[in-house]
Amino acid sequence: MSSHPIDRPADLDAVRDSYDRVADTYAEMVRTTGMGDIRVHPWLKASVDAFADSVGGLGPVLDVGCGPGTVTGYLAERGLDVSGVDLSPRMVGNARRLYPDCRFEVASATELALGEATLGGVLGWWSLFNLPRDVLPQVLAHFARALKPGGFLLTATHVGDEDLVRTEAYGGVPVRWTTHKWRPEGFVELIERAGLTTVAELRLPADRFSGPGVVVMAGKPD
Repeated sequence: MSSHPIDRPADLDAVRDSYDRVADTYAEMVRTTGMGDIRVHPWLKASVDAFADSVGGLGPVLDVGCGPGTVTGYLAERGLDVSGVDLSPRMVGNARRLYPDCRFEVASATELALGEATLGGVLGWWSLFNLPRDVLPQVLAHFARALKPGGFLLTATHVGDEDLVRTEAYGGVPVRWTTHKWRPEGFVELIERAGLTTVAELRLPADRFSGPGVVVMAGKPD
């Protein structure tokens, strides 16, 4: 458990069960369509590359909400000491199968036992949008405490004015979760309130897989 207790989302079990149901379909869609694969999306790859260049040599990197391990595996190829965690055991099972040389564990973003100033980098790559609006700031503050001075957070989320209650996803698989959308300015403000300094922001239009999004990289002051 976190040394700074974080509120448990009321829908955490439903969200976990939903991602377990979509895990196999999601992994297959990454393979067959390129969805979620940064290597076929130049701007997303550039963001992750900038993160990798910035955190290299600073210490361990944690990919929170790693899904089937696509970005974790890419960062490992870049030579980083990276591991992944995901709420869904089925997602983690796929990640271990696809990237057997990487380390993956089952854990919620709200239950991570992260030591203070122990990580060179934290990644929350389109993986924090299910966190309720009163819980996300707590998680971001925990990430900020875990970063070493000079370390970086790279995170991305869905942009919008209204939350979206999902009942199906990824090819029509039944799910139960809420996508909490943020305006870019509000999302950046949350990150900075956690004690980090924004160094880059990338706004993305909707594409065939998703609505508009925002990528933010922020650093912990030395």
